[in-house]
Amino acid sequence: MEAAAPGSVTERERAELAGELGLCELALRKYRDAAEHLALSLEQREALPVALQKRLEAGQRDAAPHVAKLYLSVNPPDAEVLVDGKEIGRTARTYTLFLEPGQHMVRARAPGREEAFQSFGAVANTEYNISMQLPRAAVSSAKDAPPAAPKPASAPPPLRPRPPGPPASWPAALRIAGIAVTTATLSAGGLLMIRAASLDGDLSERRDGLNGGATPSGSRCWQAADRPACADLLRLRDERNLSAGVGIGMLIAGGAIGAATAASFFTDFSFLGLAPAQDRIHASPVATGRELGVRVEGLW
Repeated sequence: MEAAAPGSVTERERAELAGELGLCELALRKYRDAAEHLALSLEQREALPVALQKRLEAGQRDAAPHVAKLYLSVNPPDAEVLVDGKEIGRTARTYTLFLEPGQHMVRARAPGREEAFQSFGAVANTEYNISMQLPRAAVSSAKDAPPAAPKPASAPPPLRPRPPGPPASWPAALRIAGIAVTTATLSAGGLLMIRAASLDGDLSERRDGLNGGATPSGSRCWQAADRPACADLLRLRDERNLSAGVGIGMLIAGGAIGAATAASFFTDFSFLGLAPAQDRIHASPVATGRELGVRVEGLW
């Protein structure tokens, strides 16, 4: 291609030469070179026979899935452009380049301008657009001033999906309340059960002392309930039964509230159609191999 200078061959011969070279490179699986030469040949498709045009277009379609396509615009247009450290060898305002998949570095430099560069990862069968603007270099009065550091070219940042809005505030408030009520209820129920066990121990000791070793079926209190000692035993028994009953009830209620609170963490309330609001308090369950708890974050 370098030997076939525009002055030594006709436009048609040069286009045919580039096309045949691209087809050979495609057969050798040199997809980037093939895509470049096929595109160069098809730029002069009017000078090519129709049959050759179809062959070149088919080859271009075969090479496209294996290369990335880069549309590069540079200002000023006479800037020198390097891709991965290699000069393109021509100057233009816009370039159409074919790259192999992977990481690439594009640089542009011109006299009196600051150097610009752009690094990106190319994916096969993907098109990219990069615009590189070379600002004028600042005039320095010092002779030995170091050259200005190259600035990256401005490229539009990739679009990222917006994070979902926070959930409605009332589920978090109910979860906090559920955690507090569960903790208080289970604690109170546990204390009442401990008190009931203590009262049961006192009741057994006093009853054994009063019976003098008699069996429960022959307890003197059940035979003479009007004795003062028996009245004390009956009072202890009633207190024990009350503490045990209330304690069991509170443990059951606390367990139910705790289960409902835990289930709310896995429930989506979006079906209610309420608009999301900014939460001031956020709670999330935390579990390890030996412990289970809740992490609460808030803004006060």
